[in-house]
Amino acid sequence: MKKASLLMIIGSLLLLGLFKFPLWNIMLGAPQYPEPLGMNIYIDGIQGMNEFDIQNIDGLNHYIGMKTIPKPKDMWEFTVFPIVIGTMAALGVLIGVLGFFGNVGYQWFLGWLVVMTLLGILGMYDFNLWMLDYGTNLDPKAIMKLQNPDGTPMSYKPPLLGHQKMLNFDAYSYPRLGGYLMGVGMVLTLVAFLVGKRSKNIKS
Repeated sequence: MKKASLLMIIGSLLLLGLFKFPLWNIMLGAPQYPEPLGMNIYIDGIQGMNEFDIQNIDGLNHYIGMKTIPKPKDMWEFTVFPIVIGTMAALGVLIGVLGFFGNVGYQWFLGWLVVMTLLGILGMYDFNLWMLDYGTNLDPKAIMKLQNPDGTPMSYKPPLLGHQKMLNFDAYSYPRLGGYLMGVGMVLTLVAFLVGKRSKNIKS
């Protein structure tokens, strides 16, 4: 059980990487931009990959009526997410420590993982809703008004995951180091549960 508890502690601590490294990244490439424009999404804000990326993206978006890239004060998520991640990391470490000293069973590891998984799904759902609003709720007074072949307004929503063609831009959306660290941490907590369960069965 001690080995399982150590894995639980390490897995939980990996979540803290989100306070340093970006969770997600969106890149925009086009022939007129030899170096693609990109933005890194952190749990507490959005930053351009290069100095003027956010400014350039906002400039392009202005022509088609998209909103500017939100500042931390513009989205409640950038206040809540750090609290949620910090709380889950601390809770995971506490469960791991209690498990190390035999005060809780391995089932608590799975319980933490289930809660963290649900929070992750809700976070992705919220992220997708934000991108949907960002790409479809356009200013009717925009300089450019483009339509689909069926006459409906064109959507500029970036993909949640993967690649999508948007006019002459190629949009790419993938996790970054913080997201991968979180994923590894969650896998370690699953391993901790399995190791703890196996240890319990052997003793029985």
